[in-house]
Amino acid sequence: MIKLVLVRHGKSVWNKDNKFTGWTDVNLSEEGIEEAKEAGKKLYNAGFNFDIVYTSVLKRAIDTANLIIEEMHDNDLIIKRSYKLNERHYGALQGLNKQDTMDKYGEEQVKLWRRGFVMPPKLTMDDPRFPGNDPLYKDIDKTLLPLSESLKETIERVSSYFEEEIKKELLNKKSIMIVAHGNSLRGLVKYIENLSDEDVMNLEIPTGKPLIYELDDELKIINHYYL
Repeated sequence: MIKLVLVRHGKSVWNKDNKFTGWTDVNLSEEGIEEAKEAGKKLYNAGFNFDIVYTSVLKRAIDTANLIIEEMHDNDLIIKRSYKLNERHYGALQGLNKQDTMDKYGEEQVKLWRRGFVMPPKLTMDDPRFPGNDPLYKDIDKTLLPLSESLKETIERVSSYFEEEIKKELLNKKSIMIVAHGNSLRGLVKYIENLSDEDVMNLEIPTGKPLIYELDDELKIINHYYL
């Protein structure tokens, strides 16, 4: 049996401040640090160990993964990072307070931006929030970097990385953990479980709580549950 574990990073300082975070590279909050440690303890006590851990390039995911690994005492593994596992890019909403944005645009519009397939307002390429202006992405073609993303674009980005990189390792019976973000993991769950658009709009993945998939040799789901 093949095991795939998904973990949404612990709460960040901008989760606490109720801001649209997206690709903004913010730290874990104190609560988020404790959530990550607790996830590591649960995985360790359940007897998990991993061959490969995938994260985004954002430090809230990287730090969550490192804290989990530390609690598991599991140093004999490979860590791979890719911007393709980054959170959904919220465009011109990044850095704005969610409640203030609802007051301005209305609750229904913000729900469509947050949960659904409507693209938030785009950035311009000279905006400092555009990833092409961030040294973290200096080696990536700017035309591949988003000015904003709908959930559809996020799903396409994450699922293509899953197909190109992660799937082959699962088929080689590697035990894998992916530590990423609310929307990138929602997109991946939609892809893995073949959820409808309506189902994924209502899907919420809690922070710091490992989601376990038990797969057969053809990567069909045998069981899935939260630890």
